[in-house]
Amino acid sequence: MLLAGDVGGTKTCLAVISPESGPRALLAETTLSSGDYPNLETLVGEFLSKVDFEISRASFGVAGPVVAERAKITNLPWEMSEEHLEGALGFPVRLLNDLEAIAYAVPFLELDDLHTLNEGEPASEGAIAIIAPGTGLGEAYLTWDGSRYRAYASEGGHADFAPNNALEIELLRYLQERFGHVSYERVCSGQGIANIYAFLKDSGYNEPARLAERLAAVDDPTPVIVEAALGKKPCEACTTALAFFASCLGAEAGNMALKVMATGGVYLGGGVPPRVLSVLEQPRFMEAFCHKGRLSDLMVRMPVHVIVNPWAALLGAACHSLEL
Repeated sequence: MLLAGDVGGTKTCLAVISPESGPRALLAETTLSSGDYPNLETLVGEFLSKVDFEISRASFGVAGPVVAERAKITNLPWEMSEEHLEGALGFPVRLLNDLEAIAYAVPFLELDDLHTLNEGEPASEGAIAIIAPGTGLGEAYLTWDGSRYRAYASEGGHADFAPNNALEIELLRYLQERFGHVSYERVCSGQGIANIYAFLKDSGYNEPARLAERLAAVDDPTPVIVEAALGKKPCEACTTALAFFASCLGAEAGNMALKVMATGGVYLGGGVPPRVLSVLEQPRFMEAFCHKGRLSDLMVRMPVHVIVNPWAALLGAACHSLEL
């Protein structure tokens, strides 16, 4: 039996799988609040104490960089290493970045797992790019090695934000005053939506009194902004913020596609894209994606999909465990 995990700062999903049944057949699964546990081994131990399986090995996709078999979860005070986890749990453990886990899942995704924004002309065995706006912005990619796809993690979401028009230049200046360094994560993520909204409000957009009250009452303004943008009576500042976000995300997805020559396709993961599908379906996203000067014709031929399966990272960790 194999154990797969998607370990995040807010929640951790665990599942038991078998080589015979494959990665989609979860023999046992749970979702637990990460903050309720002092470390990963305690959380995993509680889960395993309630199921009747003897685990042979495990793969955990974690929300943070994995360096030299060690990781620290972003937004959670957990530090872990493969060696320590193996000693605590009693079986071999592999740690991989959560975007690397999603990348492992991509070759196994089915039609129901995807929402297509651009059919394109996928190249057989072409490289694949993954960009995932959630709380932050994750990026990863896959390349064909002659027999199968290999997944690679990236921290490209922290690369410098590059504005494409006068309004985006003003956004960059605004965010530089607040943060100093401005990465794409500051714009193309859940926190990015909140940053764009703050910029628009401070630039003169009207904020309705009722919306101001709701925003003042929450720690995370992004869900409120998205709801106000997509509701029956949309708020102009919120709809503009989402359109702005879609344009910047399209540009960075196109950048990622160029850097890895993603003729096999571009996949949008993370929690934000499925919630704003109607915005991404508008021309603004694909226009920004394809706006690459002399290579615009190449961009039009690249397939672009949104991953709508919320278990993609767990599926990828399971695929990784099976591959081992």
